[in-house]
Amino acid sequence: MSEERRPMPRVRVTASDARRGPRAATRGFALPGQTPDDAETVFSRGLVRTQLRLALGCVAAFLAVAATLAGVVFALPVLGDPVVFGVPASWLLHAYGFYPLILVFALVYVRAAARNERRYRALADPEEGA
Repeated sequence: MSEERRPMPRVRVTASDARRGPRAATRGFALPGQTPDDAETVFSRGLVRTQLRLALGCVAAFLAVAATLAGVVFALPVLGDPVVFGVPASWLLHAYGFYPLILVFALVYVRAAARNERRYRALADPEEGA
């Protein structure tokens, strides 16, 4: 019990080797003499840009078609509002017309996104993607 406990010496934990230096930005295209890591970064950025472009295109198209459907729903009462099974057609379109529209755009987006990812895998790893 006469022994005195000394605290353990402090250890400094740092990031990886600082001598490596920063990686060069490729701005979306592979430069000659680049390492495979840089090519992978370029392909990843391309995939992200492609998926974003696809998402924005699907949203824009969906909004255009949904606005057209809303215009049709708005115009039906002016045309005398035809009745289907005792229910005004504008009510039916408003209640059930948007669901198939959402489903169609969701399926188009999922298929196109999967196609983009298959293309990315084919570029990133030619042996696996073929």
